[in-house]
Amino acid sequence: MREIGVPHPRLPLPASGERDDPRAFLAWLSDAIPMVEHLGIREMRREGESLVWELSLAPNLNDKGTGFGGGLTAQTTLLGWCWTTLWLRERGHARDVVVAEASQRFLAPVTGDYRLTCTPERAHGSETLAERLASRGRGRIALTQQLWCGDTLCLEACGDYAVLPAS
Repeated sequence: MREIGVPHPRLPLPASGERDDPRAFLAWLSDAIPMVEHLGIREMRREGESLVWELSLAPNLNDKGTGFGGGLTAQTTLLGWCWTTLWLRERGHARDVVVAEASQRFLAPVTGDYRLTCTPERAHGSETLAERLASRGRGRIALTQQLWCGDTLCLEACGDYAVLPAS
């Protein structure tokens, strides 16, 4: 049981050059952020620079029987946090990440199970973040999240994620 004001223990970093096991990372994330177990995440995977979640709609229904905007927004924000955290972990950094700014645009109702994708907003966003971390010890990256229900783009979100200085 999590206690208010008490940080959750960090997940040990993966071996040098390796990626986190998606199942182990999601299990840790569910412990660290209790609402995660209720989001309906069925799968997490990498596709190139993208982080992808496959999700069930059932836990995120609104009163109209479609996707609840507040829950979908929370998912896009968390997916960006995960993208940034996993990117850091692959490079051997155990750092705190916070969302600095986020916005979303709802394009169509979510009427079934869906997938969320997260990618850097700019082509060289990852390289810029790496350079800023090396030179300043902190940095930011702009990420785009898209929610797809089949072939329909239902939600597009943008987030600016800050990597805090090492403590």
